[in-house]
Amino acid sequence: MCTGKELQFSIFLIYALSEKWKKTPSDVYSILDNTRILDDYILVCYDTLHTLGTEYLVEDISEFAKEKGAPI
Repeated sequence: MCTGKELQFSIFLIYALSEKWKKTPSDVYSILDNTRILDDYILVCYDTLHTLGTEYLVEDISEFAKEKGAPI
C-alpha cells in the first residue's frame, strides 16, 4: 500500500513518461505494472527518487524499462 505522496508522485511520473514515450497514461501504467517497475522501483525508492529532477527520472526509468524489454 502506498501513501498519498507516493501515489501523487507515481501519477506525476506516469504522465511525464507518457509525454516522452508518446503513449497514453494507461499504456504507461500497464508497462510499469507489467515490468514491476512501479512496485519494485518507483514506490520502493520513493524517498530518493522524489528528490531528483523530472528529466533525470524520465531517462532513468526509460532505460530501466528498455532493459526489462518493455515496448517503449
